[in-house]
Amino acid sequence: MAEEEKKIEGKYIYCVIDSPEERDFGNMGIGGRGDKVHSVSWEDIAAVVSTSPVKKYSITREGILTHQKIMEMLMKDYTILPVKFGTVAGGKEGVDVVQRIRLEVLEARHEELKDLLAKMENKMELGLKALWLDMKGIYSEIVEENADIKRMKKRMDKGNVAKIREQMINLGEKVKNALEAKKAKEADEIDAYLKRCYVDKRSNKLFGDNMILNSAFLVDKNCSEEFDSLIDKLDSTHNGRMKFKYIGPVPPINFVELVIILED
Repeated sequence: MAEEEKKIEGKYIYCVIDSPEERDFGNMGIGGRGDKVHSVSWEDIAAVVSTSPVKKYSITREGILTHQKIMEMLMKDYTILPVKFGTVAGGKEGVDVVQRIRLEVLEARHEELKDLLAKMENKMELGLKALWLDMKGIYSEIVEENADIKRMKKRMDKGNVAKIREQMINLGEKVKNALEAKKAKEADEIDAYLKRCYVDKRSNKLFGDNMILNSAFLVDKNCSEEFDSLIDKLDSTHNGRMKFKYIGPVPPINFVELVIILED
């Protein structure tokens, strides 16, 4: 039984870092077993791993938090390239898993990984969400800004029941389109205001009528204080009309997420 368990052990891979050294980072590995997190190096780069059963990891809050917490710890001292959550490498045909990681990832993809590490050097990911606070007020603004909607709204008060129903459907469609256009316009204004302080940007899915922006920004660490200051000014300028949720620094998973397949 012990031999059987040994055979199914592999290495969970968290990220790749810019380090020639092999180090231990503590017993905090994913899965709650207290497995040692350590690096496996080849020349001037390394993969950060911990021992793990070769299995499919379900997406759970605990698992995601452990994966992210370890990367956040490493970000303090290294440039990191996040690896997709749930990546487990196994041994194969007499080659142990550590050797496979060295040969099939770090050596085989060395040029690619070095290029990505250079692009991510001294960079940090910061997340920003912007949400309208008073949707009733926003809809009032849409009516005032759109003469066609304003006319349709007035006409609805005078028609018969059947006509009103049809007009309401048409009006609802126009308001929906106007709302999306207003979101895009105000998001573009925020983006333009922040543009001088970020290197790259990713726009993520919006949730609900009141969310106008959900973006990740790649920021040079030397510009982080200025970026913070711009967010403070945005918050002051839009106080009472809009609120901002600002997080980071976090691992740059919106800009690089390595896919590694080393199955048993």
